Amino acid sequence: MTRPQIICHMHMSLDGKIVGSYLPTDVGMASQREYYNLILGTDRHYRQHKGWLSGRISSEDNFTHYRAPRLDESVSPVPSGDHIADPDAPMHYFSVDPSGRLAWEGNTIDYFETTAHIVEILTNKASNAYKAFLRAQGISYLIAGDDSLDLHEAVRKISELFDVRELILGGGGGLNWSFVLAELCDEISLVITPAADGTKDAQSIFEADGRYTTAVPTSFELHHADRLDDGSLWLRYAVNGPIE
Repeated sequence: MTRPQIICHMHMSLDGKIVGSYLPTDVGMASQREYYNLILGTDRHYRQHKGWLSGRISSEDNFTHYRAPRLDESVSPVPSGDHIADPDAPMHYFSVDPSGRLAWEGNTIDYFETTAHIVEILTNKASNAYKAFLRAQGISYLIAGDDSLDLHEAVRKISELFDVRELILGGGGGLNWSFVLAELCDEISLVITPAADGTKDAQSIFEADGRYTTAVPTSFELHHADRLDDGSLWLRYAVNGPIE
């Protein structure tokens, strides 16, 4: 299967959380800027990618804020298959949304100084009305799976249709763990901010979801550790796989 090199690049607190009240603090924001610079800054480390991939909850939390899309159920049938609305976009935000629920209000998102074209990753569960909603806004979409998301098909299409050699994975814990278990994650890149807030039950970088994945002991091999300018720690691991 043709697929890009996939790097799970995540920002987290000292107590292992990827969300929490530490994020909007001065320390948290400085660390987030370092995280951003590694993938999208002028002198970024990861240079071969054309965007990053996140899950539906991450998109809801950061961009669509749990609005409901306004759909026209009487709209004419759209053409079958994938839809590429902007073939020349230099950067993309690949959003996993299997059933088609995100209420976008435009075809790009802004992240610090970066503007990225939205590409929805759908399954055949997404309705004709939702796909028409995306088309009307100039949003691209890919179909990857029937009743459930086919991760292998998704990354194959991203690679082939967008000429992507490297893909940044920045999902929630469930999506990140799904990629690891599917053997689709080549590297883990962690930026650990020197802050914590002690929040209970906040998401961590990896989380098994009983509906889709299981908890499997898995090992990683550290091959890079560096102190960033703000005091954050940058760790990079190769993914070894399940262990007994």
